[in-house]
Parts: sequence; C-alpha cells; structure tokens
Amino acid sequence: MTLPARNLLAEEASPYLQQHSENPVHWRAWSPAALAEAKEFERPILLSIGYAACHWCHVMAHESFENDAVAAVMNRLFVNIKVDREERPDIDQIYMAALQAMGEQGGWPLTMFLTPEGKPFWGGTYFPREPRYGRPGFIQVLEAVDKAWREKQQSLAESADGLTTHVESQLAGAQGRAVLDRGALADLADRIDSTIDRDAGGLRGAPKFPNAPFMQTLWLSWLRDGHTAHRDAVLLSLEKMLAGGIYDHVGGGLSRYSTDAEWLVPHFEKMLYDNAQLIRICNWAYAATGNDLFRRRIEETVAWLLREMRVEGGAFAASLDADSEGKEGLFYTWSRGEVEAALGSDAAAFFQYFELAAPHGWEGKPIIRQSEAQQRQGIADYAQLTPLKAKLLATREERIRPGRDGKALTDWNGLMIAALTEAGRSFARPDWVGAAARAFAHIVTAGEDGRLPHSMLGEKKLFPALSSDYAAMTNAAIALFEATGDSAYSDHARQFIGELDRWHQDSDKTGYYLTASDGGDVPIRIRGDVDEAIPSATSQIVEALVRFSSLTGVPDLWEKAWTTAEHAMGRAARQAYGQAGIVNACALSLEPLKLVLVDKPASSSLVPVANRNPDPRRVDIVVPIGTEANRPLLPGGALPPTDKPGAWFCSGQVCLPAVTEPAELEKLLRRP
Repeated sequence: MTLPARNLLAEEASPYLQQHSENPVHWRAWSPAALAEAKEFERPILLSIGYAACHWCHVMAHESFENDAVAAVMNRLFVNIKVDREERPDIDQIYMAALQAMGEQGGWPLTMFLTPEGKPFWGGTYFPREPRYGRPGFIQVLEAVDKAWREKQQSLAESADGLTTHVESQLAGAQGRAVLDRGALADLADRIDSTIDRDAGGLRGAPKFPNAPFMQTLWLSWLRDGHTAHRDAVLLSLEKMLAGGIYDHVGGGLSRYSTDAEWLVPHFEKMLYDNAQLIRICNWAYAATGNDLFRRRIEETVAWLLREMRVEGGAFAASLDADSEGKEGLFYTWSRGEVEAALGSDAAAFFQYFELAAPHGWEGKPIIRQSEAQQRQGIADYAQLTPLKAKLLATREERIRPGRDGKALTDWNGLMIAALTEAGRSFARPDWVGAAARAFAHIVTAGEDGRLPHSMLGEKKLFPALSSDYAAMTNAAIALFEATGDSAYSDHARQFIGELDRWHQDSDKTGYYLTASDGGDVPIRIRGDVDEAIPSATSQIVEALVRFSSLTGVPDLWEKAWTTAEHAMGRAARQAYGQAGIVNACALSLEPLKLVLVDKPASSSLVPVANRNPDPRRVDIVVPIGTEANRPLLPGGALPPTDKPGAWFCSGQVCLPAVTEPAELEKLLRRP
C-alpha cells in the first residue's frame, strides 16, 4: 500500500491535529493505516504526542515541524504520526510509561521512536531545533536514531520487545485482589500530609500542581477519621493557590500549574478538568468553613466557564491556550500603566487589593496576585471590588484572545457536569444545574447505537468512548438525579454501566480496560489505573459503581462494585502514591453513605440542609411526600414511609433513626 506523501491531518476532529495540518511534515493521525504504512516500508515511526494548550508543544512545532529542513529529514527517515493526548489518552499513557521506564522525565511534547510494529525503543520530550539547554538539536537526534536503527536493528527490536512487555505488566496486569481496609486511606493521607508545603500549600517544591486526587485523599481522611491537620492542609493549599497568579483574578478560573513554588507564575493554559475539580473541592471547603473566599471563587470560575467555555449545543470546550500573539501569558498579564489606563481614578483602589509581581527571570508583563491580607480584605470588600474587576475584564476582552481547543471531551465534561450540579445545589443556583443538564444532553444526544463518543468537534465525533467517559457520565447522571429527582438520569446511569460492562469489562469480570474491546488500534489494552491531572479511569469506575449501587440498593450491583474495588486495590497496592484516585474510591466503597429525604416539593425544609452540606461519600435521594411508586430502598430492603417529612441517614448497611427537624439534620451532616 502507498499513502499520499503529504500531510493528512486537515480532516481530523482534533484542533491540535489541525494546527499541524499545514506543517511540511507528512503527518498521519494514529490509525491502522499509518501503522500498516510503517510495516510495509519497514520504517521506524516518529510519534509526537501533545495537546492544543501545551506551550512547549507550540515551541517545538514552530522551531522544527514548521521548518522545511527538519521536515525533509523526518519525511525521508520516518513514518510521522501525531497524536492529541486528550483524544487518545490510552496511546499517551502507553508511551509515557515507556519513556519513564527508560529513566527519563515525562512531559509534553512526548517524542517517541517506535519499531514499525509500534513498539518503543527510544524517546524524549522537547528537543530544540539547534543544540541548547544541554539537549542535542532535533536533526542530530533524527539522524542518530536512523543510524542506530540501520546498524543495530535487531538489538533495538529486542529492547523494544522487553520494554513493551514491561509496560504491559505495569498498565494491563491483574495482580490479584486486596482486602479492602481502612488503613490504606489513612496511610496514604499521612504520606501525602508529610509532603505538604506548610508555608505555600500544595506539595513542597516546584512546579506546583493543584493535584486534586491528593487533596481528596486528605479531605476524606478528615471526614472519616477527624484528622483536622489533613483538612487544614487542603484549606491552606486552596487559599494560597487562589491568591497566586495561577488563579485568574480578572476573569476567574485556574491555570494548569505554576512553574514556581509560590503559585505565582503559571503556564497560562486553562484546562476544563482543573476547574471542574477546583469547583468541587471549593464547594466542600465552603460548606466546612463558611469562608466566603471559596464561594466567590466558585462563582467567578463558573462565570468564566459559562462565558468562555461553552460550545454550540451546551457542552464545554477542553482548554484555552497559554499563548496569544506568540507570547505566553500576554492575554492575562498587565503593566501598571495598562491597569491605570483601564481604571483611571479607580486604579489606586484596585492596588489596595492586588499587586503586580514580576519574579526574577520572567520576561513577560507582571502577573496579578494577592497577599494573604489582600485576599481577606478583597473578600470582605467584594462589592466594592467587583466593578473594578469588571472594568479590567471588559478591557481585556478587547485583546487578541488565546486559542481555544473547542472539542468537547466526554469524560472531562462529565467531571464538570457533576461539579457544576453539586455547586448549583449548594448555592441554590438552578441556572447552574440547568447549564449542567444542557451539557449532559448535548453529549448523550451525540451518541450512536447506544454508545457515547469520546470527543466531539462540531459534527465530527471520535468513537468509541473510553471507560473513563462512561464512568464520568455515570457520576454526572447521578449528580443530576440528586439535584432534580428526574428518574431519566438514573436510567442513563444504568445504561452507561451496561455499555461499560459490554465493551470494557475484562474476561474475569473483575475490572475494566480503558479502551473498548473493538478499539483495535492499541498495541496494549491498558487498565487506566494511574492518576494524571484527573483521577484515573479505574477510580472513576469504582466511584460510579459504588454510587449507583447505593442509589438503587440492588445487591448484584453492590457485589460488582465491591469486586471491582478489591481488584483495583490489588493493582494499586504497590504504587498507591500514583493511584490515589483508586484509594479514594475504595474508601468510598468501604463506607458508602446514603441519605433519603422525604420532603414537600414546594416548601422543602430538609432538602436545603442536605444541599448546603455536600459530602463526596454520600448519595442523596429526594422523595416527595405522598409518593407511592419508585421509592428508594433503604439497606435491608426497607421502604421509608412518605406520609410526612423525614430523613434517613445510612452508612453501609446501618441506618440511623429518622430525623424530622432541619436543625437535627444539620447537626447530623456537619463535622465539628
């Protein structure tokens, strides 16, 4: 077979791949055809993996992939395949694990060299076009790899076989089941707590990532075992990052990470998943503390989400770039003169609440941040501060915007739908719940033959979905059911779990694979156990199964959830630090909480109490007074009476006596 000697990315559904469609490199997307081409011509594969909001991906593209001389070498020596890691996390995780097994630091762009069969034999991340930063120039790398391939092909192929076997054992193995016990969460929480930066929050050192799975481990430790130091580590981390430059003080929303240890200088890309997790954890923090900082940052971040991230149909876009006009952070940074020009006589008031910081080595304009005192005062004086921020936002809207990756990823949307719905309940914002419901409907209606897409860009859809898509959408459906009482959402959850079982369950029915059984283009079918910036696919599956079994009370579903959790924990036991999501989900399976509320729909007294006291361990079911059909089962198969208001709070298989007074329920649901 002969594929065209040209770039084939123009018709792809990924904006990241489309960004490379004008490169002189003869790029192919990952596909059976591209792999077959490598085999036919017996050429090694140059695999480049990145994503649209990745700063160093743009740098390498500009330096090398847009360069005719570099492209000529790539085209002569390799079959060149470009992958969007957000579209194909299964491919990305395989080759990232291979790079790390070589002893290299992971990151993006990921640059890997593969045998024609797709097995990795060498790689790295960013390579400059000319030698610098202690790295060889990219043409040097290409020619050295080609020379090694021609002269040592047999030994490289053997090395690739061994590396592939190692990666498969790490990412696709079974390892048996583990007995679930309370100690796993407590041990992991203690280990995470020992690494917390007690001055700046987050983990010690730089760069600093929000790391939501770790924050959830600490929060669950406080909820379950009362470790206030673990709660305080989360609160400190939130307060510090929300004061830093990693948070967009003008427009709302969080950047992906800060390059320093003070949360000051971010890579300015904004990812949907980071902000979903920020909303969720801030919602818990506000309920626990009443600190208006968390409420205001949720409101600002949701405003950003609805203003800048909705795509046609109501779902949410994947990310915003860090760069505009070829410069990182230009859209978000301000000189003092620009602030004064935008605010006029109000500028002095603005600088009472904010400062402009330009750390050593930073080449851009200063970054807006707050001191601890300014953060407190800014929340206290929020009404006075709001119009000043609105003026700056209006001025900023006139700038050239960063690019937006407008594809809607199903699993990332599921995370945001659940977070937005939970916040909508907590803050009595039916408009937020409505926005979440529209996003949910957009994704569901994009399905075909009962199956969800993994990614959508306008009319272009990427099938089949990953296991993370079905898990995240199950959790989103349950959140919407809790908020609305609409049984259509519980029906959707049941359907998603059915599709998960059909396409992703392993032959022993003890767990699930990330890629569907008919997704035939992966060299290794991996589990999806490892957390990245979001909880792993496996952890989301366990959570979905636990929550749905709690919702329905069906024993078979509970048995499935328990079996999946035990085997997931068996695989995670050796490296729990990298699989905190699984530990968190298994902690939920040990002690699931269920709250059944019978209340008056028109004048609820108990439901608002539950809404303003969110708990990630709990499923809430609201039943109107007088309901006869579809009443939820309590553990043991009992049906609650519905002739008067009442709340039944159950932990595992044990239910407390019914509570009828709002104050009593408040006391029951709040941790001291």
